[in-house]
Parts: sequence; C-alpha cells; structure tokens
Amino acid sequence: MPQTVWIARHGNRIDFVNPDWFLTAERRYDPHLSGDGIVQAQELAQRLRSEPIDRILVSPFFRAIQTAHEIAQVINLPLYIEPGLSEWLNSEWMTAMPETRTMDELTAQFSEIDPTYPPCLLPTFPETQDQLIERAGEAARRIVARFPTENLLLVGHGASVVGASWGLLSDRPKIHASLCCLVQLERQDSPWQLIHDGSDVSHLTHPQTQVRLV
Repeated sequence: MPQTVWIARHGNRIDFVNPDWFLTAERRYDPHLSGDGIVQAQELAQRLRSEPIDRILVSPFFRAIQTAHEIAQVINLPLYIEPGLSEWLNSEWMTAMPETRTMDELTAQFSEIDPTYPPCLLPTFPETQDQLIERAGEAARRIVARFPTENLLLVGHGASVVGASWGLLSDRPKIHASLCCLVQLERQDSPWQLIHDGSDVSHLTHPQTQVRLV
C-alpha cells in the first residue's frame, strides 16, 4: 500500500478578522482561531473523516492546534506537537521567538495531545524565508523517516505547508496554501508524488481568497 502524507493549514485567525486584537493580546504572535476559522477547521475535519490517517502532527501555535483538535475529535486520533511545522519566525513581524502555550496548558485544554512525543526538529529565531522552507522541508523528511509505514497528517501554516511539501518532492511545484487547504502526497517504492496541490478547497463553505503565509 502507498504511504500518504496530508498537509493542511490552520483555519482563519482572530487577528485577520480583528487586527486590534494584537494590541492587547497576552501572546501577540500566537492568535487563536476566529469564529469562521473554527467552522473551516470543522469542515476540514469532515473532509478527512473517511481518510486512512494514522497519526496527526501539528505546529505548537494555538491556531494550528485548534484546527488539529477538530480533526482529531472526528477521526479519533491523538495529537503530537511538532515544532518543525511552526510558522515563519520572521524578525520583521516578531521581536523575538514568539511565546506559545506550555505543554501543561495545552494538555489541560486538549486531552488528545500526547506530551511524551519527542520533536523531530526545533526551529530557531530569526529565520529567512529560505531558511523556513528548508526547516519545514527537513522536518517533513524527518517525520516520514520516523514513521515510514504510517499515513500522516501534518497541520501547520501557509509557509510551512509549502516548505513541508517541497521537502518531500523532487521539484518545487505551485502549492496553494490557503486557509484549511489540503495537500496530498503519496509514495510507493518511488519518489513522492503530488496528488493534490491544495487548490481544491471545495470542502470549505467560505475559502480564503487572499493568501497570507502565516
């Protein structure tokens, strides 16, 4: 049987909907999902309901975890926090490594999270876009090397969706990394093949029209 890797982006974030949220937020660089973002995550979960996924790995940023949580509830799987799938740690957007919730805080809210999972890769701040692409790609390669027989779902951010996809493919095709997009890669005794490039978002009632990669 071929191995399949699905790569998804989180749903809409609160500061895309309400930019003033940033001004008073406790963790400015770790926004939660907006109301419509939660709906997008739920619709993505329904899209994946019948897919044979064995493991979900997710960025440590809250919006990605919220998105993965909706999926995990539908397909009844644990969540594994993988920092290698983090968003672009861009010094033009952030003044330092962004603060995210602790593992204790996350496991108290999301019972699906397995806190014993050892990350494949830890990103560093700051990083250029090229460094991000390589970091996300290396994370994807390490993940599939660790779980070579499992069908995987990776949940991250626009830029890390692109980087993770390119890290497994032999070329760099266009990846459509809009909110709650879904990229599909497969391999069977051969290099990875791109099955879906993320452009089909027919599972969403209100897809994103203008793409930002964070």
